[in-house]
Amino acid sequence: MTALTLRRTNDGELPIPGADPWHVLPTDPALAVMTDFRVTASVTVVESASIDAALEHMRHTGVRCAFAIDERRRVVVGLVTAYDIQGEQPIRHMQAASMQRRDVLVWHVMRRVADWTFLSIEDLERSTVADVARLFDETGLTHLTVMATDPEGGLRLRGLLSAAKIRRLLAT
Repeated sequence: MTALTLRRTNDGELPIPGADPWHVLPTDPALAVMTDFRVTASVTVVESASIDAALEHMRHTGVRCAFAIDERRRVVVGLVTAYDIQGEQPIRHMQAASMQRRDVLVWHVMRRVADWTFLSIEDLERSTVADVARLFDETGLTHLTVMATDPEGGLRLRGLLSAAKIRRLLAT
């Protein structure tokens, strides 16, 4: 067992946590830019929600993507991004189905789990921020899911990477 020692600050003030600018270097570990679902809750929307309701929920929570869930079965069935909602997909769907925008649902524009490509947490642990940035540049993707293998051998969502977040943190 490790002995823990309590210490004193000997200072009358401290910087406000989170107020300092956060940045990364290309050589930093890739885990530094992953949203880790062991630490931060994921943002979800029901697959039957309207795309505008989903977009508003993402804006309210300060994210650009959300996991689409099947509310009845309580499982993730897809991923929807603000880019999906604000891009051409809803327009194409509206024209093909002869419907109004208010009737376009998340499941019409989301990327289904079966169509995902992902990174394993083990590969990410051996990578740098530059490696991830290069992958985003090569693929043109805006978000990447990170998966871990559970004790039974199944896949579990472990984290999420955002191209915009990485560009922002590298530019600071």
